[in-house]
Amino acid sequence: MRIFASIAAFLVFASANLGAWAQSEIEAMAEKPSVPVFAEWLEGVRLEARERGISQATIDAALSDIHPNERVVELDRKQPEFTQTFEQYLEKRVSDIRIKRGREMMVKHRDSLRKVAEKYGVQPRFIAAIWGLETNYGAYTGGMNVVQSLATLAYDQRRAAFFRKQLFAALTIIDEGHIAAADMMGSWAGAMGQSQFMPTSFNAYAQDFDGDGRRDIWTTEADVFASIAYYLASHGWRGDMTWGRAVLIPAGMSPTEGDLAQTTPPKSCGRALKAHSKSLDLADWQKLGVRRLNGEALPEAPFAASMVQPGSTEGRAYLTYKNYRAILSYNCSNLYAMAVGHLADALKSAE
Repeated sequence: MRIFASIAAFLVFASANLGAWAQSEIEAMAEKPSVPVFAEWLEGVRLEARERGISQATIDAALSDIHPNERVVELDRKQPEFTQTFEQYLEKRVSDIRIKRGREMMVKHRDSLRKVAEKYGVQPRFIAAIWGLETNYGAYTGGMNVVQSLATLAYDQRRAAFFRKQLFAALTIIDEGHIAAADMMGSWAGAMGQSQFMPTSFNAYAQDFDGDGRRDIWTTEADVFASIAYYLASHGWRGDMTWGRAVLIPAGMSPTEGDLAQTTPPKSCGRALKAHSKSLDLADWQKLGVRRLNGEALPEAPFAASMVQPGSTEGRAYLTYKNYRAILSYNCSNLYAMAVGHLADALKSAE
């Protein structure tokens, strides 16, 4: 009898706990929005595309035979941790080979670069530097179907709203005839062409510089140059200044601490700008003991500058100008912006 009583007690206990577990699972599932199967989700995308005025021909060309790309999800989940130092980053990205190739490409496209520079007020060397860093001067623009990548990431839910917006922007680009759906190739995250624009950036900044009716950032260099230049110009670029300069700083100066700290960095690209000091005029930096690398006085120019110290070399830092902020808008990374600046300096002789 004791055995039966024990079994009965156990069953009552297990039943109670199983019921509690089941209830908790039901509640947890209720809290999570249900995700439709991909085919159902894609039909919703097709319907919304029609509502947005996208032609049926574009919808059929771009969204037929689309399925989630597991490789895209894998890359999104496992983006590699950055372990390179500032010096290693520059050595790899501003290599002698890239500098040599950049000078050759600037000579080859000198007329187009100068015409673009004249229209948008962006020096050719900076256009070429971004072109070189983004796609190695157009040599590699990515080999994934952009629509499939964006559809995968929009369905994945982790950043669904952002990538759904990019997906419809991509469909608009195809519908306007700038590129065929089958030819819209790019990175796993949807960056496209030699300038590596996301679709919304394309719609906002891509240019038809050669006047053929297409904004072609894939195969037309003049359009690529103009698109990069217009992007920078739209983010405050000034053609009468450079990006910044390496400087010597007094012993004990901490650019981002104490009185020099930038306590309220702009919301745009705030994480990168937290590594900067507050902005001061060059004359004020001069008074604080900051000098050029050769020990001479700073330029007597009415420029404001903020200081950043990305490297490991003590006593050295960089004063960065307004144009540096424009580069950060292109890619919100101090290392990237520094690489653009250094590469542009190395390409100056080819202008």
